[in-house]
Amino acid sequence: MKIVIIGGTGLIGSKTVERLRKQGHEVIAASPNTGVNTITGEGLAEALAGCDVVVDLANSPSFEDEAVLAFFETSGRNLLAAEKAAGVKHHVALSVVGTERLQESGYFRGKLAQERLIKAGSIPYTIVHSTQFMEFLGGIAQSGTVGGTVHLSPAYVQPIASDDVADVMTEIALAAPANGTIEIAGPERSRLSDLVARYLEASGDSRKVEPDRRARYFGALLEDRSLVSDNNPRLGRITFAQWFATSARK
Repeated sequence: MKIVIIGGTGLIGSKTVERLRKQGHEVIAASPNTGVNTITGEGLAEALAGCDVVVDLANSPSFEDEAVLAFFETSGRNLLAAEKAAGVKHHVALSVVGTERLQESGYFRGKLAQERLIKAGSIPYTIVHSTQFMEFLGGIAQSGTVGGTVHLSPAYVQPIASDDVADVMTEIALAAPANGTIEIAGPERSRLSDLVARYLEASGDSRKVEPDRRARYFGALLEDRSLVSDNNPRLGRITFAQWFATSARK
């Protein structure tokens, strides 16, 4: 089977490429630095020639509201059009649990626009909604830092390790299209402020975390259920302690 991974050199993409190649599939790791650009269209038709499945893991290089919306709309339209021309049989896209609930955020408005394009298109599809990656905890802490204090919402999170995400994306790429959305999450639920405090302490970081219901998460106010799934998500196997012990310091 020929599979094209858009964003194939990124965190999830590189792990997914490795897993699929080990199973004997022809896999193209497509990204601007490998000559495939979904914004300009460069190399897209060539990469998709004879392709059975496309897995879209690309992310916007900018989180500015207008830029992120333009990225997901332009990339989505170009990619779906190229897939239709190439006769692609399955479009797989990675999105975020809570996208539809977080429309105060420009980033999540962009992700929702991407999902709507996929659903309105003619390519059979599977959308995977994931909770936050454990690898992003440091960035989340930085986003809420003022001086030596980290202001974060105490809303619930259920983060998942990138290895668990890659396992799911590999499985979905080889399965029949769901023509719907599958949700995935980590095995443990905790409050965002508590988990980041635990992460900083384990990292030897002296910053203190202050729970703050008014603290925004990439532009959006959070409620307890904003970032978690109660829709029977598939659960990863890697706990925070296991992830931190093996991956956090790499």
